[in-house]
Amino acid sequence: MNRRFGEAPRSDQTYRIRPGIYAILPLGDDLLLTFQGGMHQELQLPGGGIDPGEHPIAALHREVYEETGWRIAAPRRLGVYRRFTFMPEYDLWAEKICHIYLARPLRQIAPAPEPDHMPVLLPRHIAADRIASVGDRHFVRNF
Repeated sequence: MNRRFGEAPRSDQTYRIRPGIYAILPLGDDLLLTFQGGMHQELQLPGGGIDPGEHPIAALHREVYEETGWRIAAPRRLGVYRRFTFMPEYDLWAEKICHIYLARPLRQIAPAPEPDHMPVLLPRHIAADRIASVGDRHFVRNF
């Protein structure tokens, strides 16, 4: 099965599978990330959940736009991993199936429309240490 990062699943907890898609977005020597404020206060790869019936690539374009205001091109799959976590915004214990893609940021066409999200550019070597998700950090270091 997929590589797993983060906490081991709890035997006393039921998890709902939640597929998601995330993008590594190199821009020169930097990476385009999103800072999620609110209850999270963390740097993340832009991305999120794939809606039921939604094509994964359409979800990637939608999520990157919602969290950064940027359009992207040429997505290429790098891999996938699992992580088990509680998602407080949904009151949900989830087995997240995280699909990681590399894509080219084209241009920002609007401020990030999703509340509590803001695009951030960081040098790649700094981003690899500051992204909140251990699995995402692994892919950033190895892309």
